[in-house]
Amino acid sequence: MEYHVVSAERLKIGRVREILERQLPLALSADARARIVRCREYLDRKMANPERPIYGITTGFGSLCDISVGHDELARLQRNLVMSHACGTGERVPSEIVRLMLLLKIQSLSYGHSGVQLETVERLIEFFNRGILPVVYQQGSLGASGDLAPLAHLSLPLLGLGEVEYRGAVRPAAGVLGELGLTPIELASKEGLALLNGTQFMSAYGVWAVIRAGRLSEWADRIGALSLDAFDGRIEPFAEAVHRIRPHAGQLATARRFRELLEGSELIARPKRHVQDPYSFRCIPQVHGATKDALHYVEGVIATEINSTTDNPTVFPEEDTIVSAGNFHGQPLALALDFLAIALAELGNISERRTYKLISGARELPKFLVANPGLNSGFMIPQYTAASVVSQTKGLCMPASVDSIPSSQGQEDHVSMGANAATKLYRVVCNVERVLAIELFNAAQALEFRRPARSSEPIERLVADYRRVVPFIDNDEVMYPHIEASIRFLRTL
Repeated sequence: MEYHVVSAERLKIGRVREILERQLPLALSADARARIVRCREYLDRKMANPERPIYGITTGFGSLCDISVGHDELARLQRNLVMSHACGTGERVPSEIVRLMLLLKIQSLSYGHSGVQLETVERLIEFFNRGILPVVYQQGSLGASGDLAPLAHLSLPLLGLGEVEYRGAVRPAAGVLGELGLTPIELASKEGLALLNGTQFMSAYGVWAVIRAGRLSEWADRIGALSLDAFDGRIEPFAEAVHRIRPHAGQLATARRFRELLEGSELIARPKRHVQDPYSFRCIPQVHGATKDALHYVEGVIATEINSTTDNPTVFPEEDTIVSAGNFHGQPLALALDFLAIALAELGNISERRTYKLISGARELPKFLVANPGLNSGFMIPQYTAASVVSQTKGLCMPASVDSIPSSQGQEDHVSMGANAATKLYRVVCNVERVLAIELFNAAQALEFRRPARSSEPIERLVADYRRVVPFIDNDEVMYPHIEASIRFLRTL
């Protein structure tokens, strides 16, 4: 069996996608095991003769950092931390995000700066490999002392507490562990903090969004090219010379992609009566391209984050020091997640405008893309739906990162709200997928009214594949199953 070996080697987002899609089990490298053990042994030696109070290890947490805790109560301190911080509420975190949280927490702990026991990391790996997914809730993190509430829910099952999803059913963690012969972990000093202080909730949403955003960016180009041809658009705005004199990387890449997609099209090559296209067609390179550039930036931020140690305090055995600092603060992620939401929303915004143009009765296309408008409403209401989704998406793009509410009696007086940015981004990604699916539904319909003229080979192949799941609409029928089929079709790339 092939494993993904967790090590100090940089974990790339593409590799994360492969781990999830191929359902690769995890294993610790020998080096990672040695780093974890070395750090834990160093911390145990320090605890045997503590020279001064160490935050969260021999003291309380947050504004209770000046209250010392006796040596015989350190394990209880960490257990209490996990239990008291499991205050999540709202909707459950999707299972695919929880799997990512487990993976990213394991990766972060493997660097040997967190002071966890080796058996704790190995238990998290067992959860991942056996599909034991803790029940986590979407609301509760401020994105600054790490993702405290969601990571507490992620950690409860280690103690035999909370709930897990296992084999499709939500059950008490204690029952699942007992059934599998697993005994609860007894946390050592510092471990509760190591598990709860971290950015794996935000990061997991970020990784998921970056993977999906890459697919949606490619789909936006393919669907946009189909719409351009179906609308009898012009290819001149995609000429290389135009973009060479304003050489943003995403703009250049988008224009090049459209030239590739439409090469050989009879429709794009035929003489045009109109001099210009609307911005939603003519400015595709500038709009889609800016989203590509934003995605490239955000991917870099996320990649750095998932290859980092983000708990607190940070243990440095080689330097004989333990530092209480702020690597758990989610500001880098919060800004990036807000940015990606805005960038993706624009793909949906411009897509809906192209859909509107396709149904408007312009350029010899029938109104609402049916042969007998009036008797048939045709594609009138799918555009309504797209407009509704786009409007909701705009509301979700109010940046969460501009807010901060002090907590813990003012000790944690600036927070990132990156967790709210993350969950909003999730909804934006889903919304943009829906809007693009509706554009595809309309554009494929519009192309049929251009027959017998044909588009390019890539576009005709796309439409042929699409027609296997969504038919041409002759007369009014129930439309929502076709929209849902279109959404599922976009997940085939």
